[in-house]
Amino acid sequence: MTRTNVDIARTYFEAVQTGDMAALGELLDADIVWHQPGANRFSGEHKGQGAVFQMLGSMMETSRGTFAIDRIHTLMGNGDLVAATIHFTGRHDDASMSMDGVDVLRIANGKITEMWLFSADPAAEDAFWG
Repeated sequence: MTRTNVDIARTYFEAVQTGDMAALGELLDADIVWHQPGANRFSGEHKGQGAVFQMLGSMMETSRGTFAIDRIHTLMGNGDLVAATIHFTGRHDDASMSMDGVDVLRIANGKITEMWLFSADPAAEDAFWG
């Protein structure tokens, strides 16, 4: 049985939720382009697996390990794209965030080649990340 793009996306989110960096490394294309929303220190376009892992590691450091996707509501596929409605949270010092989001993954040849992230409350996320 061939894995569908929705299956690959599901595996990606499971790896994110469990912190399985080896699985993430297998799922993210070496030349991935990651579009991080907002106007904060992590916002912008990150190119390549190394840059994406550096950004994610810095997010975990900033949130003292609390940044998490705690719920995946729905995964929807259309060709090489998968949209995921999610909920994510994080805490640091006296700040916290908890909101819905949408992640859009482009998948080719079994690898995630591009990611677009959307936040329900961009201003609150910007304030959280600084």
